[in-house]
This record gives sequence, C-alpha cells and structure tokens, in this order.
Amino acid sequence: MALLALGLGACSPAAAELGDASMAERHVEWMARHGRAYKDAAEKEQRLRIFKSNVEYIESFNAGKRKYQLAANQFADLTHEEFKAMHTGFKPSGTGAKKAGNGFRHGSLSSVPDSVDWRSKGAVTPIKDQGLCGSCWAFTVVAAVEGITKIATGKLISLSEQQLVDCDVHGKDQGCQGGDMDAAFEFIVNNGGITSEANYPYEEVQRLCNAHNASFVVATIESHEDVPTNDEKALRKAVANQPVSVGIDAGSSLDFQFYSGGVFSGECGTDLDHAVTVVGYGTTSDGTKYWLAKNSWGETWGENGYIRMERDVAAKEGLCGIAMQASYPTAGTPRTQSSSATAAESILHAWFMLLCVIVVCVVVT
Repeated sequence: MALLALGLGACSPAAAELGDASMAERHVEWMARHGRAYKDAAEKEQRLRIFKSNVEYIESFNAGKRKYQLAANQFADLTHEEFKAMHTGFKPSGTGAKKAGNGFRHGSLSSVPDSVDWRSKGAVTPIKDQGLCGSCWAFTVVAAVEGITKIATGKLISLSEQQLVDCDVHGKDQGCQGGDMDAAFEFIVNNGGITSEANYPYEEVQRLCNAHNASFVVATIESHEDVPTNDEKALRKAVANQPVSVGIDAGSSLDFQFYSGGVFSGECGTDLDHAVTVVGYGTTSDGTKYWLAKNSWGETWGENGYIRMERDVAAKEGLCGIAMQASYPTAGTPRTQSSSATAAESILHAWFMLLCVIVVCVVVT
C-alpha cells in the first residue's frame, strides 16, 4: 500500500511542481552558461516554456539508441521556426543561374583516399559564428577560399565574411538576408580578391561597404566550379582535393538544431536553406561513412562547431541534400598585398628617385 501511495505521489501536482522548479533551475544555469538575458519576466517565462519543451525532446531522443546525440546548446530557448529564421540564410541558385568555370576538374580522378581531413593539413581556420545574421553563405565561401589559398600558397589566412556581407549586395547575395555561394565566388573573382578578417572584421550586421578596408586584398581566386549535381562520388573527389561549399536542408529537422555529436543520420529534406563547408570525409569504427562539415554556429554547437553527416545514402541528393549544390573556388595568383598598395609604393619610389636626382644636380652645380 505504501508503494502504491509512493507511485501515486510521483504523479501528483506537487511532483509536477517540483519538476517545473528543477527545469527552472536548469534554465537559469543554461542562461548563465550562454550569457542569455531577457527584457522582462514575461519573456523569461515564455523562453522557459520553450526551453522545457526542447529539453524534454532532447532527453527523450537521447534515451534511444542512435548514431548521434543531441544537447541543450545555445539554441535551446528558441522554437524551431525562430531558429530557422535567425541562423540559416542560403538562397539556392535556380537552374541555369550559375556562372561556374570550365567543367569539373576533379572528375578524371580514378582513385581518392579512404579518408580526408583538411584540418590536419592546416587548411581550415578556427570555427566562426555568424550570429543573428543569415550569412552562412559568406562563411562557407570564405572557408573554401581560405582552404584553396592555403593549398596554393602554403599560407592560412582568416578572410573577411563582413566584406561579402557589406559589399556583395548587387545581385543574388543580400547580406544578412541570405545569399548564394556561386554568386559570392563570382564577386570575389570580379573584385580582384578578398581582404582579411583582421582588415575587415565580422560585425554580425550588414553595413555600408567599407571600400578602404576592402581594398587590401590578401587572397584571390581564378574562378569557381560546380560539383556535378546529386553525385556523392563526385563530391568525394572534390573534397579529396580541397574544402567544398555545400547547401543543405538544416531547417526541416529539429535534430539539426540540437546536434551535439556522432554521425548525423536524422530525417531531413532537400529544401536547401543553410550552407556549410565540407572539409573531409571518413568512416567510423562500425563502418558508417560520413562527411565532415565545418559550420558557422560557434564551437558550442555540434562537435566543437563541426558535424559529421552520413555519406553515401540511398537518396541521390545525399543526406539533407548535401550533394545537390556543391561548389568550390579555383586557385588564383598568390597575393600578399593589394594592387592599390603596390601602385602607391611604386609612385613613392618614383618620387624618391626623382628627389635624389634633383639633390645630386644641386650638389654638382
């Protein structure tokens, strides 16, 4: 009888209140960990309800036997609709809208390594965070250009996403409102290159183009090419040679929002709304093949900012459409300074030489 009373007590209103109090404490701890603050008590209460719902989903998911796990990360007080609106930003190119270079240069490869990780080759900069700006397209383009620049010149330079957000605004790309990788690659080609993160730091908002900061070019690309659509084998050939920008569907799966580790194999569609950079691939000890992708949601998401996504799935588009729109830059002429800086130095040198001649003539006279 005592056991029955104890069982009934666990389902009582008092027990529910205790659970709510515990969740409120967890929410406060989460707020402190992620630096979150709310404008008033009403907003805090609203966010607590969302947090509670998300945590319950995460714990229920993790109770099952899965290839990947979820966690109450920095997005745990957002509804999925809010998350999708705030933290994606890829606008896929329409059919025939691309301006890629000549063909697919990696197509003739007969064999590729079993695994690749461009991080171990020094071709990947640390994880960055796009924040509350739909600029994923800029981050993946910059990561791909950083990679090919390292491969071509031996130098890893953190390049400027903010330059793309501010200055590449006269076509498909619209700053924090989203953009497309091919259009951004084309902008870099036409612009004569891109400047560094140090010269033009990221601000998480779109501003007027700073032509002065943008003029100090530190990396160039010759062109860009598209990986054949819906072909994971072709994508593997490309990634074996350099980091590759890809579009994915990150908005149709709640699991993507809270991914924390393992090989992601969750349900998702092909409505491409986010962009990441594939920087490698491999196979786990249990034989699961995966893509290794660099994201732009900070180090507290996923595996320190990265995600492993199942590779060679049955769907031709790849998991979450990863093989649908993949592209990469081709190497340009190595640059260490802008052409404007070089021209300025030439002019100064000419004036110096002229001054020397005048001084000599005066002395001789």
